[in-house]
Amino acid sequence: MNDDRLYWLGFSAFPGIGPVRFALLLHHFGSAKAIWLATKQDLISVGLGEKLTSHFLSFRQAFSLTSYSSQLHDLHIVPILLTDPQYPKLLHEISDAPFVLYVKGKRKDGLIPLDKNVAVVGTRQVSQYGASVTKTIVESLVSYGCTIISGMAYGVDAVAHETAIACGGKTIAVLGCGVDIIAPSVNSHIYRALTEDGHGAVVSEMPLGLRPTKGLFPARNRIISGLSLGVVVTEGADDSGALITARNAGEQGREVFAVPGPITSRLSAGPSRLIQDGATLITSALDIVTALGLAKPHAFKNNKTSVLPKGTTDEETKLLSLLGNGESFDIDTLVRESGLTAGSVAATISVLELRGVIRNTGEQTYTINE
Repeated sequence: MNDDRLYWLGFSAFPGIGPVRFALLLHHFGSAKAIWLATKQDLISVGLGEKLTSHFLSFRQAFSLTSYSSQLHDLHIVPILLTDPQYPKLLHEISDAPFVLYVKGKRKDGLIPLDKNVAVVGTRQVSQYGASVTKTIVESLVSYGCTIISGMAYGVDAVAHETAIACGGKTIAVLGCGVDIIAPSVNSHIYRALTEDGHGAVVSEMPLGLRPTKGLFPARNRIISGLSLGVVVTEGADDSGALITARNAGEQGREVFAVPGPITSRLSAGPSRLIQDGATLITSALDIVTALGLAKPHAFKNNKTSVLPKGTTDEETKLLSLLGNGESFDIDTLVRESGLTAGSVAATISVLELRGVIRNTGEQTYTINE
């Protein structure tokens, strides 16, 4: 690790200097090393303030740059600097991008694709409805080649990560703590899947050993939106933290999507407010990828024997096989040809339509989305 990189890491571990202040100091002093070695008077003269300067000088005296770097190496954590070519391009665009991003993951098949990132967030107290729509939307987004971004929290976040993993997709968890800490511990299976099994990565701007606190999550949320082309809120109350992520997305020029829900549920209040404020109402992943200008999936295009996405049910397979050659069938024909019950066909059609795999061409006649 070159000399100046060590000092960038030192500042990332110091709690008093964030991205904006670090950028100003770097512009004035020319290098992270020069800032680190500056005198008390020099630091005060550029506006750091006497209290913060004294805090920094005490930190500098006690902190070992080489020990910290060695710890990162031993834990297989990669620090990516804002100036590095591999720094995520989308995140680089935001005004307060982290100047160091810590990444922990095991890549089995090359770099994680970061050109089609979509964040999926929502309430920690997810309902059956919220879990169902989150799962359905994520399954379809994965089929479009999207990488799913979320925060590894309880509820919607966990469902989003678990679904992406189950579908064989890639997912990134942005933590509100150091990447060496599993929080919440109940989601340790997600953490292991990302860091040990090659399903993605966990990332954070927080230094090693920093435990999660409520005050850290707003900063974490801006990274979730900053990494993404768009943010999808599937469920949440009107005070849900997911609304902070959505607000960040709007300020960063990202697309904001919201899933409508039952008006009798308090967990529909958040998406409803977002829609009232201008978010795009979506009922399928197709709405999302169309708005973002992403390519459509080809898994079912003109080929009965196409490889179906992981997790496709037997009922879905039967119906997609009938529709796979570009044919259009009404529900009565699908019932007759598939051998399934009318109720099963209707339910399966609803799921496939929500996922954006098929579309209604009118009068309850369905065909594959080409």
